Amino acid sequence: MITLAGSAPAAEQIRDQIRGLIAAGSLAADERLPSVRQLAKDLGVAPGTVAKAYKTLESEHYLHTRTGGGTRVSATASATPRTVVDAARNLADASIRAQIDLEEATRLFRAIWPPRPSG
Repeated sequence: MITLAGSAPAAEQIRDQIRGLIAAGSLAADERLPSVRQLAKDLGVAPGTVAKAYKTLESEHYLHTRTGGGTRVSATASATPRTVVDAARNLADASIRAQIDLEEATRLFRAIWPPRPSG
């Protein structure tokens, strides 16, 4: 389920949440998403806002749209392994308990991420 909260632009929130639902396996390959109009109505935003999010996700190959077939999760979009999703949830829960916001948690994660081996 997609919800809007916080100060980030609505299209960005929609895009990020759909990416997350795909990564978590809550949206599977070829699963149909609500129409632009329906999701806009459900969220109380302009259809152009949802269309912008869907278009960005199409360009990133998370979604594909066919006339008459609606918008669906791309077959190439894959779920993140369950262990990684669980670890991310644990990090989010611990961060919230420690009153660390998303930006700080992201900075921490980037700081501890190992560098790519040069090749």
